[in-house]
Amino acid sequence: MSYSTSSSSWRWTLRETLVVAVLGAAFAVLYLAWVQVWLVSQAAFGPVAMDVFMGFWFSASIVAAAIIRKPGVAFMAEVLAAGVEILLGSPAGLGLLIAAVVQGLGAELVFAAFGWRNYRLVVLMLAGVGAAITSFAYNWFLFDYGALESWLLALMFSIRLLSGALLAGVAGHLIVEALYRTGVLRGLKIDFDRRGAGLAAQPA
Repeated sequence: MSYSTSSSSWRWTLRETLVVAVLGAAFAVLYLAWVQVWLVSQAAFGPVAMDVFMGFWFSASIVAAAIIRKPGVAFMAEVLAAGVEILLGSPAGLGLLIAAVVQGLGAELVFAAFGWRNYRLVVLMLAGVGAAITSFAYNWFLFDYGALESWLLALMFSIRLLSGALLAGVAGHLIVEALYRTGVLRGLKIDFDRRGAGLAAQPA
């Protein structure tokens, strides 16, 4: 399979659609498991526990986008993960889907700002930060953050930004690299970009 720089190259192939679906389903399972980690951590981290662990809940969008490298992938992967979570019995229900839309949009906007052509580590970290910002804005209204002390609010926001950069951006990058080394991503856009640039053996 080949990719071009024309607008038609932005269309998803059947294989790419299936890859996004599989990633969404896989991360749904991981997300549900991560909920248990978050719940246990609340005793240690208190009100900032959600912000500490929130970044991992953005990682489906980061991983899928870094692999497929086309418009809409980050957004759809996050929404699909939430949809599967609900099917698997998540008690969050529709609220989870809304959160996924907000988070996926935050990541997608960053990739869009780079023309969906730059997926280096720093961009993945920025996408995690983008998801952190939009999710925090959503939580502000959902949980009435305006009633919190300003110092606590600043702490929560800073921690969430860091969590997005590390647990979504850096961790997502490591997941992609591990998958790439197995060879399962051969023939996808990430593989084409690396081989085309002579970087097949180097991190993006």
